[in-house]
This record gives sequence, C-alpha cells and structure tokens, in this order.
Amino acid sequence: MSEILEYADRAWRGEESLRAYHAGECRKEGLVELGENLYMWPAFGNVYVLRTSQGLFLYDTGDRRTAEELFAAVRALTPDRVHTAVYSHGHLDHAFGMRPFDEEARQNGWTQPTVLAQENLVPRFDRYRRTHGYNESINRRQFQAPGFRWPGEYRYPDVTYRAQATLDLGGEHIELHHAKGETDDCTIAWIPERKVLFSGDFFIWSSPNAGNPQKVQRFALEWAQTLRWMAGLGAEMLLPGHGLPVVGAERIRETLGNAAELLEAIYGTTVDMMNEGATLDEILRTVRTPEHLLEKPYLRPSYDEPEFVVRNLWRLYGGWYDGNPAHLKPSPQAELAAELASLAGGAEKLARRAQELAEAGSHRLAGELVQFAADASPVPEIHEARADVFSQMEKAATSTMAKGIYAWAVVESQAAIAGTDPVAELRTRTAGRMRWSV
Repeated sequence: MSEILEYADRAWRGEESLRAYHAGECRKEGLVELGENLYMWPAFGNVYVLRTSQGLFLYDTGDRRTAEELFAAVRALTPDRVHTAVYSHGHLDHAFGMRPFDEEARQNGWTQPTVLAQENLVPRFDRYRRTHGYNESINRRQFQAPGFRWPGEYRYPDVTYRAQATLDLGGEHIELHHAKGETDDCTIAWIPERKVLFSGDFFIWSSPNAGNPQKVQRFALEWAQTLRWMAGLGAEMLLPGHGLPVVGAERIRETLGNAAELLEAIYGTTVDMMNEGATLDEILRTVRTPEHLLEKPYLRPSYDEPEFVVRNLWRLYGGWYDGNPAHLKPSPQAELAAELASLAGGAEKLARRAQELAEAGSHRLAGELVQFAADASPVPEIHEARADVFSQMEKAATSTMAKGIYAWAVVESQAAIAGTDPVAELRTRTAGRMRWSV
C-alpha cells in the first residue's frame, strides 16, 4: 500500500485529519501512483491520470492556478501525449487545467487532446460568461479571496454525450455515466476491469455540497440515488473529486451508503413537511440530520451544511416564497430596520443587545438584530458592533460557506468604518493566508 493510501486509511478511521492533503503535502513529489499505470494529482480538485498505449487519459484537469504544476508533474512521469480528458463537471477546480497540454500539442504539431463532457457543461460555460461579475464576487466572499479573478476564457469540450458513453483506450474500457448531484453536468467514470470508480464531487470527504447558498440549484434526491447506484457497483477503489482515495469494496459501500442516508434523511423530512403545508421556517426548525452520520470523518459539515440542503430543496420544489405572507412583498429592509430601531429606542440599543446575545451564544438572533441596526443607522459605532457580532459568528461556524459569508460581513463593516472598500479590507485580513476558490 502506497503512503497516500496508508494516510487515507488513517483518515477514514478518524485517526488523522486531511490537513496535510489540503496543504498540498501529498503532491510534493509529483503524481502519486495508485496502481498499475494509474496516478493521482492530489490538488484542491484532484486529477487522475491513466497511462494507456494510445496516450494518457485524464479524469478532470484541475484549476488554472495549478495547471503548470500539473503539466510539469505529468511530464516528469512520462512524455506520452494526452489523448482524452474528461471533465467530471464544469466547476473551476475541475475543468481549467488543459491549457498547457493544448499549447504543447500546438507547438509540436500533435493532434489536440480530445476533451469530453456531459452536454449540460456547454450551457454552464455560456452562463459563466453572462454572470462573470457575480461569480467573481461570490467566490471572493465564499473563500475570502480578495485577489480572485473569474476566468474569461473557457476550454469547451470537443465531444459531449447525454446519458452514457464508452471509451476504449489502449485496452482500457472506461464507462462514463451522467447523473445530477452538485451540478446538472456531472460525469462519473467507471473502469469495470479495474474496479476503479471516479466519483467526481459526488464524494468529497465532507457532508455533500447539496445546499450552497450562493450558487445554482443542487439535486439532493438524484445525488442520493446516484450514491446508492455507485455503492452497488462493487468498486474496490473510489477516487473522489476532493480528498483521499477510499479502498476496499466493503468500505466503499459503507462510505457511499452513509452519504446517501444523510441526504435521504434531509430529503424525506423536508418533502414530507412540504406536502403537509409547512412553511420553510417550520421545516428548518424540524429537520434533523442523524448525528451518527455527521460524526463520520468523511461526512462532517466542513464545507456545506445540512440546513442549506433544506433550503435548496425548498427552492427546487417550492420556489422563492417561503410561506410567510409578510415576505411576499416585503417593505425595503432599511424601512423595516428604521421602524424596529425606533420601537427599540434607537439603533444603538439594537446593536448593544445584539452584542449581548452574541456573547451569550445566541448568534442567529444577534446577527438579525445587528443587521437591522446597521440598516437603520450605518454609522461607525454601529458598524463596530456589526463587525464584532459577525466575527463571533464566523469563529463559531463550521462550514466554509458560512464562515465566508460572515467574514465578508465583517470586512464590509470594517470598510464602512475606514472609508475603504471590502476587497481592500479583505486583503489586509487575509494577508499570508492561502485560500482556495471554486
């Protein structure tokens, strides 16, 4: 067993964290061998390389920031050309590393590598072009990355498929299957003869990312169904989009089955309550994710949160109206905030009460009150309280998504106090810190 697989075994058992993986230590020596002619590039978005007699097969290509590093690692292993690359989906950490390989082919007069993806990836890239500024801002916020730039160029696939496709490269039989999960353009790769399963982001060593509050629709039911299907394949090596490999048929069945059970629990209660006429607020206060699942080292809510999955299910099936008639055509936030501040005796009282609540651990209520205070009276003293409250909420949050949004609220207030802008304040706050962006 290679060092990375030994590490993965310890991590799965809860004996070691993924800190070394996330810090990039696993790829210091380049590509990591997982089996005969099979290699892993353990980056933020993993890349897998399969050597065949016809050339290299890549499952995912990583992100643009590590593209040259990936290229150098592949070339340190072999001069073989890239024959085919498959995108697991169109997110920036999975489908933006082809440029060096394409340039190599052009410079040497080779046939350009074939990039293959599910057909929904094309309109995804088209949408990215239309929403460039929005995507840049939400990624800066989510990942506390002030220097993040949303790309303006995209390597579209040369070939697309709808439901299933088969590749035969130098004796390697690779099955591609489409399913909905984190996105609507997911591709799973399965090599039956090797019993190797490339799951993409259906499994990421975290609670499934089925609820991201700032991004487009996720598909929790289809995700769970796909996890069940994958669990039944009999795979002996599971290669995830993020995190470490999982080895052993029984362990893989258990891992994927537990992830499916988590989503099924959230989905079942949410939809049952929707069918009974419950409001979104009632559902959010009722749904509980089984704790024994969230305690698994590979299902902890470190990126997304189950609560956000509930909201995404409501968005999918119920639209934007949450069941509260006051929210159908609400007053402007500033008007409501001013009225509440007046009733409370001033915005300062709201802000002070918010800080008291935050200190007592009532973070949600504190956040509501301090935001009302800032909307009613956006003066430096109020913004100091707002920065304090949301800083406490950021520290208490467990998921990347919540931390990013709360941290952005802090820098908004710091910018209001200093007369600068949030990006400038974020640069000061995050100086020296590494942040990943997708």
